[in-house]
Amino acid sequence: MEYRVEKDSIGNVKVPINSYWGPQTQRGVQNFRASGIVAHGNFITAYAMIKKAAARANMTLGSLDEQIGRAIIEASDKIIGGEHRNHFPIDVYQAGAGTSFNMNMNEVLANLALGLLGHDKGRYDIIHPNDHVNMGQSTNDTFPTAMHISIILSMPELDLALEDLEKTFHEKSREFHDIIKSGRTHLQDAMPVRLGKEFKAYCSAIKWCRRRLQASVKKLRIVALGGSASGTGINTHVDYSKIATEEISKMLKMEIGPSSDLQFAMQSMVPLADFSSALKSLAGELGRISNDLRLLSSGPTAGLGEIKLPAVQPGSSIMPGKVNPVMAECMNMICFQVIGNDLTVSLAVGAGQLELNVMMPVMIHNILESMRLLSNYLPDFVNFGIKGISTNRERCEDCLEKNPSLATFLAPHIGYLKAAEVAKEALERRITVKELVLEKGLLSSEEVEKIFKPEFLLGEELRL
Repeated sequence: MEYRVEKDSIGNVKVPINSYWGPQTQRGVQNFRASGIVAHGNFITAYAMIKKAAARANMTLGSLDEQIGRAIIEASDKIIGGEHRNHFPIDVYQAGAGTSFNMNMNEVLANLALGLLGHDKGRYDIIHPNDHVNMGQSTNDTFPTAMHISIILSMPELDLALEDLEKTFHEKSREFHDIIKSGRTHLQDAMPVRLGKEFKAYCSAIKWCRRRLQASVKKLRIVALGGSASGTGINTHVDYSKIATEEISKMLKMEIGPSSDLQFAMQSMVPLADFSSALKSLAGELGRISNDLRLLSSGPTAGLGEIKLPAVQPGSSIMPGKVNPVMAECMNMICFQVIGNDLTVSLAVGAGQLELNVMMPVMIHNILESMRLLSNYLPDFVNFGIKGISTNRERCEDCLEKNPSLATFLAPHIGYLKAAEVAKEALERRITVKELVLEKGLLSSEEVEKIFKPEFLLGEELRL
């Protein structure tokens, strides 16, 4: 490989001749090789937006030369548009606070801007990564701002996937409304429910989680930009943060503003913790629902077998004809990962010290990874795992008829202890509670018919 030699504050560094990054990025590449995972695309976009906004703000304030500023803005637009993404090689596990990535962005934009003005890479005497691209900024305020913006950029895809899941569960609730089945508590037979109501509850759970995420992401519109090194705004114009965030607002088409307490915005990562916690809650609900689907479809002969999940692939390499609930199983595994990611974020959020939390890179990596996993998989979960669910009506009716818990409805008429005796005997003799009540003459046939009327069993008709 051919190299060019560049210099930073430590000394000379060999940099690949065709790369747009410079010496500090190269040091980061050599120092941090833990995972081979590089920054999420939306994080790169968010950082380029910040650099573009900063350049425009500094030009407006007369701090940055117009020609240099326009070149930086044009270079930023190229990154925002998706170009040159292979020039961001910094591992997500890197120097504290993300200094390596910030300098990676500064160097790439400086060299791109130099090229746009007809100069060779490395001519930092003309456009400097620190003096020009990073003017009025620090890693300490740009990195947390980029974290917020990258989540905002990633949210629409996740929200759309959740909206589709919510809608699909609602459609299934209507499709299954007339199917009455045994409810279950403690995994034991319990009061009857409509299968459609079970699916409506899944819809409500997703709606609740989705609304929490929407509320949490709105809090991320308040950013740390303008705090500079330690939240004091050192080396920035008094109007810089206001103008820069206004520029970001234009790019995002939503209002973004600097925190009223920039030291808080750089010390505390609580808005990130809140959003990550919302993702964890979503994962908990998705995992619980997936477990329910696996239970309800278990069998086909030795399980509950009340619903049938779509058969999307053979389930065994040795048992012919076996089909497994693979889409729900995959959803479970993704949920475990999201919950684990939140634990990492929680530990990192609590690791801040004084004016800065240097654990920001691992926070945003885990949050964006959770969003990516959910955004990528939820559409497949809906299309291949939920939309094709069908029911086993006969199985639902059979389990309901034999449910000994139906004796509960007798308690107001014959007392709790007598009703318990009926439930026990019906189970031992393998007959229905209804049959046993009629056999023993405990109630009249008219009373029995009224009590075991579906609307009465479901609480949809006044019982007492």
